[in-house]
Amino acid sequence: MAGVKDYVNTQVGANREKIEHHVREILKLIGEDVEREGLIDTPARVARMYEEIYGGYEVDPRDVLGVTFEENHEELVIVKDIVYYSQCEHHTAPFFGKVHIGYIPSGRIAGLSKLARLVEAVTRRLQVQERITSQIADIMDEVLKPQGVMVVVEGEHLCMCARGIKKPGSKTVTSAVRGTFRSDAASRAEFLSLIKE
Repeated sequence: MAGVKDYVNTQVGANREKIEHHVREILKLIGEDVEREGLIDTPARVARMYEEIYGGYEVDPRDVLGVTFEENHEELVIVKDIVYYSQCEHHTAPFFGKVHIGYIPSGRIAGLSKLARLVEAVTRRLQVQERITSQIADIMDEVLKPQGVMVVVEGEHLCMCARGIKKPGSKTVTSAVRGTFRSDAASRAEFLSLIKE
């Protein structure tokens, strides 16, 4: 993603030959001819792709928020429509969508781009959408100690769209609520209203 720090999985680089070997073996086991022109370089391409899509393993998501700032702002802050791509840990199939993050500061704020980096760090690994949602909310709560945090994640899962039940276009929506948002229905409603605009 342009403008977002690229995380690279160095374990993949260190194990490139083994990964390429195993990808080649899997291709053979599904009935492919690994010597045909279109597949000759596929194992190397898969290894390079793994470096990128599993780059989240190289970073502690808590460190991503970086430097925080003292700011006497105690009103809702929202960053919405943060696009993410992840891999389902059940089938290693892609899923993707948007993350919406809202928080009410209690004296500390993070740079807005750091929220997009947090999403990258959490999603660039084998995941489930429910965990992504909770992890983002928990990390925001732990690092910024805001009055409240609310995270909504929308996802389209290829393991559901392209296989199994085969329902393309279906979306999964998950939410996590911390602090003030748990007890204050008006704050929850304001967040939900603003992310729909």
